[in-house]
Amino acid sequence: MKKKINVQFIAVSAFAVIITALMSMLLFYNIFKNQVFDDIRAYAHVIQPLDQEFWDQEKNLLRLREDGLRITLIASDGTVEYDSSADKGRMENHRGRPEIKKAMETGEGMDVRWSATSSLHTLYYAQRLQHGAILRVGKDSKNIFRIFFHMLELVLVLSVLIVLLCAALSHLLVRRLLLPIEKLASHLEDAEREDIYEEIAPFIQTIQEQHSNILNHAKLRQEFTANVSHELKTPLTAIAGYAELIDSGMADEKDARRFAGEIRASSDRLLSLINDILKLSELDDTEQEFDFEQIDLYQMAQGCLDMMDVQAANQGVTLRLEGTSCMVTANRRLMDELLYNLCSNAVRYNNPGGRVTLTVKPQNGGASLSVADTGIGIPKEHQERVFERFYRVDKSRSKQSGGTGLGLAIVKHIVAQHHAELSMESEPGKGTKICILFSGAESVE
Repeated sequence: MKKKINVQFIAVSAFAVIITALMSMLLFYNIFKNQVFDDIRAYAHVIQPLDQEFWDQEKNLLRLREDGLRITLIASDGTVEYDSSADKGRMENHRGRPEIKKAMETGEGMDVRWSATSSLHTLYYAQRLQHGAILRVGKDSKNIFRIFFHMLELVLVLSVLIVLLCAALSHLLVRRLLLPIEKLASHLEDAEREDIYEEIAPFIQTIQEQHSNILNHAKLRQEFTANVSHELKTPLTAIAGYAELIDSGMADEKDARRFAGEIRASSDRLLSLINDILKLSELDDTEQEFDFEQIDLYQMAQGCLDMMDVQAANQGVTLRLEGTSCMVTANRRLMDELLYNLCSNAVRYNNPGGRVTLTVKPQNGGASLSVADTGIGIPKEHQERVFERFYRVDKSRSKQSGGTGLGLAIVKHIVAQHHAELSMESEPGKGTKICILFSGAESVE
């Protein structure tokens, strides 16, 4: 990344320097050219009144040639009458030369072109005299371009120095720019850093949140694995122990029957635990797609109570359904799981002679499902954690009643799959009420 940014910075600076140099040279050239034209115009004004005696003196012509000046006198028909640098007899008619033509039309003309006589680029200024002849003053470009090339050398040297300076500054700036990010990469847990740029603060915050979520997820998975191992080990240890006693012949017929009952209970607990783990694994699969359909939540609640009737009767708990039919868009199998887990918990942690009340009713444009019991309740400090996997408020009672510690975790995942809202009210000794609000429900009269 550093190399790429440095190369881009250097490329941009080199491009800017080259463009600036070219534009500067073009500007300087135009300035010099205009200055030369102004000079030779002034020469023409000075030369115009000079008499023939001046032109007949060789030393004057030599001085003009040393200064790079060329004086030409052209008749109105274009014939060269005098030239300070060439034999007029060998020169062609100049009537068609751009500066001569322009001078005949407007009084003065200028041009820059290659001169076959001097083998140089020459700047010409022509002025029409009173009697119709044309006085032309030319200046060879050798002296002008010598200055221009000296300037070009200076510009090139400065350009190289500027590019090298930009490269050094680019390396320094990129290093300083990326330094906070590099430090953050090795100290991602630092939530607040003074050297973090304001522009990337939201990006850094998002990365930190994702990093925190990943760590939490990894921690939860580690805890889940440890809990699963522990929960599986307990019934398996009991099964192995009882089986060993029966196999060794140490148990009489009465004890053998009792041991067989314990083995069956541990096996049932083991199967329930495995089934709940599989359900959670299925719900954790983000690529898993569930089929949704319109179902009557009230009818499904009634079916759940019918299924729980025997279990509730065995524990002396009364089941009751209130409300009205409401159609919701949901997965039928997941809703069966949700209702079963809520009702099973409400019965399992209830008191003898207690009640479990299911209520289905329209609410806020949706459907509300609530399961209320008159059981032992949940202390305030435990209420936020009861939906965690394997979290139990009363571990001894939970295991004694056959709970796996995963029922409410499954409920939470099913609620999330249906984009519903989950809430709970509970008070120790008075009972617990769990409410789920589904959106987009339709009541059935």
